[in-house]
Formats: sequence, C-alpha cells, structure tokens
Amino acid sequence: MLRSPYGLISGMVNFQKIKCVFRYPTRPRSFYLRSKSSSASLTSDTLHASPRGAPRPWIYPTTLFLVGIGGLASYHYSDDFRHSVLAMVRSSRVAQAAVLGILDYKITLSRNYPSQEEHDKALSGCHTRSALRVRQALLLNGGIFIKLGQHMASMIILPVEWSSTMRPLQDQCDPTSYEDLQAMFISDLGTPIEETFEMFNFKPIGVASLAQVHVAVLKDGQKVAVKLQHPHLAEFADVDMKMVERSLHAIKWVFPEFEFTWLGDEMKINLPKEMDFTHEASNAIKLKNQFASLKTTLYIPKIINAYKRVLVMEFIEGARPDNLEYLAEHNIDRNRISLELAEIFGQMIHLNGFFHADPHPGNLLIRPSPPSSTSPRNFEIVLLDHGQYFYVDPDTRVNYSKFWLSLMKPASSFIIAERRRLAKLVANVPEDLYPIFEAALTGRTEGSWDQSVDTMINIPQTQSEQEREHIRQAVATREGLILDVFDVLRRVPRIMLMIFKVNDLLRGLDHDLMTTHSNIRVFLVTAKYCMRAVWVDDTERLSRAKIGLLNFLYQYATGWWSFKKDYYSLTLVETVMDTKASVIKFWAWLHGLRRGFRAAHAAASGLSATR
Repeated sequence: MLRSPYGLISGMVNFQKIKCVFRYPTRPRSFYLRSKSSSASLTSDTLHASPRGAPRPWIYPTTLFLVGIGGLASYHYSDDFRHSVLAMVRSSRVAQAAVLGILDYKITLSRNYPSQEEHDKALSGCHTRSALRVRQALLLNGGIFIKLGQHMASMIILPVEWSSTMRPLQDQCDPTSYEDLQAMFISDLGTPIEETFEMFNFKPIGVASLAQVHVAVLKDGQKVAVKLQHPHLAEFADVDMKMVERSLHAIKWVFPEFEFTWLGDEMKINLPKEMDFTHEASNAIKLKNQFASLKTTLYIPKIINAYKRVLVMEFIEGARPDNLEYLAEHNIDRNRISLELAEIFGQMIHLNGFFHADPHPGNLLIRPSPPSSTSPRNFEIVLLDHGQYFYVDPDTRVNYSKFWLSLMKPASSFIIAERRRLAKLVANVPEDLYPIFEAALTGRTEGSWDQSVDTMINIPQTQSEQEREHIRQAVATREGLILDVFDVLRRVPRIMLMIFKVNDLLRGLDHDLMTTHSNIRVFLVTAKYCMRAVWVDDTERLSRAKIGLLNFLYQYATGWWSFKKDYYSLTLVETVMDTKASVIKFWAWLHGLRRGFRAAHAAASGLSATR
C-alpha cells in the first residue's frame, strides 16, 4: 500500500494532515530543536547565533533612503527616467478620467427611469461630470491636451455640457516660468533674453496651449510681440500624442459607436507644423500676399524674425472682437465686423483655397484703422496665430461652393437630389445621413434654410441659437441619432471637418457680437463668394474648351449674365437685411435715450442701457 506525506492511502485523502501542513508549513530541523528548548535556552541560542541570522532593523529604511536618493538623482540627471516618471503621472490622470467617465456612463445608461425627462436629466448630469473630469486632466497635463480640449469645444455636434465645459480651455493656460524660457532662448538663439532686447516684459500678455506672448522692445526702439513656445512641449510631444491616441482608441474599444480616433490622427499630422514657428511665419506671409491686392479690413502683423520656437513680430494693440465695450468706445459697428469676417474667410476658403483653421476670438484683434491703413472701414481685423492652415484642392473647393448655392435654391425634387449628390461628392455622405451633414455644416435644421431664403425679408432674428439647441437636444435624446453623427464624422474628409470648425466659430462669434441682422446674413456673404468661385471655374473651363469663337462668346455672355443677375439679387437682399438691422439699432438707441445719450449709445452698441 502506497503512503504519501499528505496521508494518501489507497486513493483516499487525509484532509486533517493536509490542513495541518498548510497551517504549519515544514520548517528546518533547527527550528524544531529550538522550539523544544526553554525560553532561556532560546534566548541563549539567539544571543549566540551567527551574525548572518541576526535581525537588522536598519536595513529597510536604509534601502528606502538609498532608492529614494537614486531615484531623485535619476529624475534630475537622466532625461529618459524623468520622461518615464512624468509619462506615468500624465497617463494616470487621463486614465483615471477615462475610467471614471466610462463607469459613469455605463451606470447611468443601464438604469431604468420613470420618464424621458428623468432620463435626459440623468444623462445631462453624467455629461457634465465626465466633461469636468476630462477638463481637469487636460489642464493638469497642459500643452497638447489643452489643444485637444479646444477642438472638442468647437464641435457643435457634441452635447452642450461637453462643449461649454471645454470652452474655458481657450483661456485657462498656465504660463511658463522665466527660467525655462531663458534656457530655451539661449538654446535656440545662443544669447540671453536681456542681450537680445532693449526691454522685455516677463509677464505674458497672452498664454495659449502651445505658446505664450510677451511684449518687448528691440535695440532700435521698435515695440514687438515675442511668441515663445512652452519648452516642455518638445520634450513630451511624442509621449503625449501616443497617450492621446491610446485614450481615443480606448474610448472606441469600450464604446465602438463613438469614433474620435480621427481627431487624434488630425492632431498627429498638424501639431508638428504648429510647433514650428518658421512654418507659421511662412503661412502669415503667404496669406498677406494673397490679400495684398484686395481692399480689405484684414491685417497681418509683420514678421521680424522667425525661429523654430521663437517668433518676433509686429506688436498690435487692440481688443477681442467680442469686447462690446471696446467697440462702443471706438464707434465700431459690430454688425460690420461679423460681415467682414465672413468676407475674409469666404475669400480664403472659396477663392484662395488656403485658410486659417482656428479663428476663435483669442486669435483675432479689432483696432481702429490707423492713418496709414487701406481698410475700407474705420477698423481693422488683425488675424493672429497662423500655425494651423489647410489647403482645399480646386475640385473640392468648386463643388463645395456649388453645394452652398444649391442650399439657396427652392427645394424642388431636382435641387434636393443635387444637394445630396454634391454632399456625396464633397464629403462622402450617403443620402440617409444627409440631414446630419447639412445641420453640422450650416448650424440649422434641414429645410429651415429654404424657408428663410424664400421669404428673404421676414426672417426671424433669433433663430440660430434656438436651432443650435435643437440640434444638440436631438443628438442627445433621439435614439440612434448620435450614432449617425459619428458615422458622418467617420466618413467626412478631414478638410471638411476643419471647414465645419471654421463655420461654427464664425457663427458663434456672430452670436457673441449681439448682431442685429438675421443669422442668415453671413450665409449670404458666403453665397456670393461661392458664386464667384463657380464663375471663375466656369470661365477657366470655357477658355480651355475647343469650341468656335461664336459659341465661346455665347456661352461666356450667358454665363456672365446669370452670374451678375444672381449676384446683384443677393446684394439687394443684403441691403434690405442691413436696413432692418439699422432700424433695430435705431430703436434700441431711442429706447436708451430715456437715460441720456451715453445710455442710448450703449444700447445701440449691444450693451445694457443701464450701464
């Protein structure tokens, strides 16, 4: 009969011995000998034990101290070790916000609610909590992560809780210390800041996600603005981009319907360009040359010196375009600012095919026209931060212009089919997703554009904000609609997403300016540039066509007449709208006149009459 140490006899298990073995594991023989001796003997044996077996109470704190000293030294003197530590810290912040957000959404969506109102309220609270967690993580990490939040703030299709929570990231950026800027300046230019400038104000006048701006005076007395990149950006750019990509892929893995990986791809392509200030300088010079022959309110600051991380340019004094007090003080028409911005970006997108992709109010300045200005108005629009530009190829630019023009025409069966054909051609949008595409592009629900343009004169003045809220509420509450939105985002080319962003920023600015014209007014400006783009393309095609002289003259004359007729028809509608806008301002002036001329001027300028 076989007998094992654990009591196995003829296939039976002795569980009592097994329990005993696990409770009192096998010890060396010396242990049993000592355990049988008296306590005095045990004490004696312990005192006469070999030094190797003696207790060492100091070994653990000493080890921890040495490891701490070694880690501290490695952190300060080893870039690889420091990067690894900081990467783990930064990753943990994003991971914590992502995990908590995912759990929050899972729990919220899994519950049963007594009514749709309770469901919407719970979902709104979940949106707000998750957005606040993510914003806090982005703020702590800074740099590229703040840029990601700014992208999210400009997306109309996101729930309003997310976009409104992310919007402060355009202004909430921490400045870089003087020591770090000095080290970067010496590294890039070879001289300290004090030896390069006659005067340098170390308090920045503006801090963005990638850089900050200081006022300085050159040796020749010229006042300049110095844009300095945050030094840590280059150090962590690769690590941060990988973290952003992995975070977006993690969201896609948990929620396959929510596709945001395209945003990471876009940042990966364009951030290296934004982080090279020589690239920004070349963009500014190119845009300035494209507008040189035009009579415009646009002004581009002069570039004095450009390095990879340091940009010295002309200093411009002004205010944000949504600063209504500043506009009232200088008698600048806020309606006209919105229209001039629409003209500037209409020229960029529809005619030049080269456009600034981030025209948020922090990148724009308004100033009264100086004596040397060629502006047709009493103000200039100063465009800053030229790091993010995009090209639109000619075919996309012309087809996109044709699509805008199709939105203006009465919605016959032929025109509706033409709109959907062009949407498929320009943005790869199938017919079933077309309403989502039109809403994202125009900020209006499908069909409201047709109604507004057909009536032309009797257009509501406050439709835009209501429609924006309607779109967001529909996205948040209608079953399946948010999935359609993300399906559109997956399909649409990246250049169209950037155009969406520009359109939404300009519409938001038109609202912030408290303009008295209809929100359709800026669309008419865009439509006129679309007409010009299509007409220029038609003339170029006609000049290349191998046709006879009479046929050429006939086609040219009929095309010219059609273009001019539609163009001046829109001009007439614009005149009617501007007249109505002026009447509204006049009535506001009369209403404020009861409190005096200053109150009347404030009321007409969009300010409270009680100020």
